[in-house]
Amino acid sequence: MTLAVAAHTYWWVALVLGLAAALVVAALLALLVQSVVSIDRSVRGLLEIAGDVGANTAYIPQLEATAPVLSLIVDEAVVQDGYMNALTDGYGTSRRLDGGDQGR
Repeated sequence: MTLAVAAHTYWWVALVLGLAAALVVAALLALLVQSVVSIDRSVRGLLEIAGDVGANTAYIPQLEATAPVLSLIVDEAVVQDGYMNALTDGYGTSRRLDGGDQGR
């Protein structure tokens, strides 16, 4: 009878250990699934942004084409600055052009 009780006890110990191991495995699998879902969400966001970045970089060859024209733009800006200086020379001085101080 002692042998039968010992065998019966060993079965219960084995079942409890197996259940504990199954619970640990289930918890680890739940953590793994949660991590995978979080990574999937992050990747989806990155893929949306990557499309926008790709669309922005499509115009880089056109930007490279503007480099030779920059000196012409600077030259034109200097000419326009000269025109603006010529138009504003004397503007804002206290001198009156209509002869307003002659009445004193």
